[in-house]
Amino acid sequence: MKILVYGAGVLGCNLARNLFHAGKDVTLLARGNWAEEIRKNGLRIKDKFSPRTSVSRIPVVTALAPDAAYDVIFVVLRYTQLDSVLDTLRTNRTKNIVFVGNNVQARALAAALPEKNVLFAFALSAGHREPDRVVSIDLKKITIGQLPDAASNKQLIGQIFCSTKYKVAYEPNMEDYLLCHAAFVMPAAFSCYKTDGDLKKLRRNTVYLGRVIDANIEGYRAIRNAGHDILPKADADFESEKYRKTCLRFFKLMCATSLGKLCASDHAMNAIDEMSALNRNIKRFFDENGAAYPVWQALEAEAGRYLR
Repeated sequence: MKILVYGAGVLGCNLARNLFHAGKDVTLLARGNWAEEIRKNGLRIKDKFSPRTSVSRIPVVTALAPDAAYDVIFVVLRYTQLDSVLDTLRTNRTKNIVFVGNNVQARALAAALPEKNVLFAFALSAGHREPDRVVSIDLKKITIGQLPDAASNKQLIGQIFCSTKYKVAYEPNMEDYLLCHAAFVMPAAFSCYKTDGDLKKLRRNTVYLGRVIDANIEGYRAIRNAGHDILPKADADFESEKYRKTCLRFFKLMCATSLGKLCASDHAMNAIDEMSALNRNIKRFFDENGAAYPVWQALEAEAGRYLR
């Protein structure tokens, strides 16, 4: 199977590395000095909890030509960059397109590529890119599927990830999954901006972390009341005390350890444009469905100069 990973940030590099190490025919689309670095010295990834830096000699291209044929293209770009590649994807002959990452406009994106088989995915991978390497935590878990009214892609997904070390969660309703994901990560992003990226300032602030959970619950409630599913299903009981306790333990861990920097604040501080757009669009969804979200709005205001 011939695969293109379109985008060489942290997520794209980890995806390309993992597929390449599983023997897949992978090409990575990168740009500028980063493309030259990978061509010259290989794709170097330092996993946070490993003393080793992996080096992968993955083929690199800097553009997608119309006649370049792949079995699947993974588009791993920031949310704000997706519109800029739609014309390129339309003119390319590849049928299967997978958008990986934050997205609250999955249905509109699929509609913009009517001749394609459009999938969506979210990978549990985070970190930052340095001039000569990626430093990351990569859990090798990916949730992937299509819109709820589209044909199943379970067989295709199985072919893509066979022989890899990925734990693959097939999700036939990625539209609602991604809406819910945004409702979870945006309140966490507010906390990153409140602390100028230093989440350790919040490690003992249980009151503030409780408000982060309140904002998440407001978002989930708005999504449910608009007729959408709460996904993953483990979050369906989001108004319970058990859910609150689980979230509080998670956020305390994030704030007390380096996990907060690698898994949350690195991305939030380096992708302010993406988080701002994600926030604007999910608030538009709330407003269109008549939702109330006062805690969300208060945390947003406290995030200060970052969001726009």
